[in-house]
Amino acid sequence: MNSMTPPQTLDIQGLRITLPGTARPVLDGVDLTIAAGETVALVGESGSGKTLTSRSALRLLPPGAVVEGAVKVGGQDVLTMNTKELRALRSGTVAMIFQDPRAAINPLRRIGDFLTESVTLTKTLSQADATARAAELLQAVGLDASALQKYPGQVSGGMLQRVMIAAALMGDPALLLADEPTTALDVTTQAEVIALLAKLRERFGTGLLFVTHDLDLAAAISDRVYVMYAGRIVESGPAEALFAHPRHPYTAALLASTPRLEAPQGRLAAIDGQPPDLRQELHGCPFAARCPLATEICDQQAPQPLPAPGTPHHQAACHHSDLLEGSSARA
Repeated sequence: MNSMTPPQTLDIQGLRITLPGTARPVLDGVDLTIAAGETVALVGESGSGKTLTSRSALRLLPPGAVVEGAVKVGGQDVLTMNTKELRALRSGTVAMIFQDPRAAINPLRRIGDFLTESVTLTKTLSQADATARAAELLQAVGLDASALQKYPGQVSGGMLQRVMIAAALMGDPALLLADEPTTALDVTTQAEVIALLAKLRERFGTGLLFVTHDLDLAAAISDRVYVMYAGRIVESGPAEALFAHPRHPYTAALLASTPRLEAPQGRLAAIDGQPPDLRQELHGCPFAARCPLATEICDQQAPQPLPAPGTPHHQAACHHSDLLEGSSARA
């Protein structure tokens, strides 16, 4: 890296995580980067490793996890931090918006206490300054400062998710992790939250990792997209190029199975089979058993990421990506 090039907000290299009782890594050589002010989407089926990848930026790992590789935030490796450094990271540098806001906030405490607790305990701000900061952020997410005096049960799910976004921004994080933050919300509120995250990213210059299984949401909010399957990144690239011309059969299958109003009548396309069992080793491509393009080499040899012709930042780990060249999932 050039000495004048600033470090990535998040730089994950070769991340491999193995859990007790598994025959293969839950995450297997994951590479992922996010620049300052950039939104990156991480998509894939449930159980593919998206949440674990995002939580690695906070070193929130399952008990007994064996970890290899590097997870750097602002150039510092989270996996080698001591307790003091890790506490500072979690209280300000990196923040996370969890999928279910009601499971992440104490229902017996006022919203104002929830918002100000972390910065007052770490003495980052005085109580008065913290309250003023909380009121400012509530206004930024479209809520009135009167919400500070309310309990979580007195506001709607959409409002509470906005509170969680405000809480995540209290410490001016360089990196914001959003783990399917719109899953439990209605469509209108989903759109509002997406627009809000985009606006806040521009205002605060925060890098955003948006974890989702909804490809349309990923297309709407992200600059770049990583597609994950069975703990591996199978495709990555600029959002527009990846969705218009997928280079991996799994990405193409996900796009084909997305419900659309303009789609022809009939059964919705589905991906046959099941993801590979963690109790079984993988020797080749993890998607081979479900892939219509699979050949003998797919079962024997794991494919390496290769750039698309003329688009070096669009890569796919597939032996037969050339067969998808020129395809358009939106056509």
